[in-house]
Amino acid sequence: MISIILTTFNEPQTLSRAIKSILEQKIDQDYEILVIGPDKQTAQVVNKFLLKYPQIKYLKDQGKGKPAALNLGFQRARGEIYVCTDGDVYIGKNSLKALLRPFQDDKVGAVTGQPISLNPKNNLFGYWAYFLTQAAHQWRLKGNNFPCSGYLYAFRPLINKIPANVLAEDGIITEMIRQKGGQIKYAPQAQVYVKYPDNFKDWLKQKVRSTGGYKQKQSRGERNFKQELKSGLKLFFTLPQNLKEYFWTILLYLARIYLWLKIFWEIKIKNKSLANIWQRVESTK
Repeated sequence: MISIILTTFNEPQTLSRAIKSILEQKIDQDYEILVIGPDKQTAQVVNKFLLKYPQIKYLKDQGKGKPAALNLGFQRARGEIYVCTDGDVYIGKNSLKALLRPFQDDKVGAVTGQPISLNPKNNLFGYWAYFLTQAAHQWRLKGNNFPCSGYLYAFRPLINKIPANVLAEDGIITEMIRQKGGQIKYAPQAQVYVKYPDNFKDWLKQKVRSTGGYKQKQSRGERNFKQELKSGLKLFFTLPQNLKEYFWTILLYLARIYLWLKIFWEIKIKNKSLANIWQRVESTK
């Protein structure tokens, strides 16, 4: 059996699409869908599916953050493989089959999919989303100790609990699977479609949360400024297609420098908690 764990919070406008994209997958095994959220809107959306799709289950969590919601899912899941995704994204056609295929090798512990930006590339923040998703794609293709993407990944239940205060649960889970001896694979055909922030305030909120999470715990899959600068310089000469995009790329580099300084200040100096750092990003809904 496959356990698909979908975490969400107050995302009724995107949750239905996320669930439908899972139900439309061609899955050769029995599966269950555990939708986890603390809010009434989530329960209302899930209840519309329950009568027709008995494989869907709603789990109400206590609203203490995504790590706590995932831990609840891990406790209740019955599958031999866990698939994790979110309520504000949707999975591409045949993506789950591609995501699960590498598990035919018993040495594989986790597999990550490929996020695809839904933002138009013809504006600043849409181009930034395109650039960063392509950068992550190239990193994973090289196979250099990359982390899984929290938007869509799967793993064997070698672990059943993660720390409650982590910001980048996907990175922590990846490292925990590695420590258990599991190999991490990339399935670029397993595509998941994501709406990224469309303004700087939301962009900064999201990136402090995701990128900053890798500074909480040292790991082989950790993002760091030196690594980012090295890979970013290579992409500078391949991804931009015109002068405007070169200018937007330079602005992105400056924004990332500011981001790393902010992360250092808030996490390393001020030692802010998960509750203080995690902020909802409205423009991605």
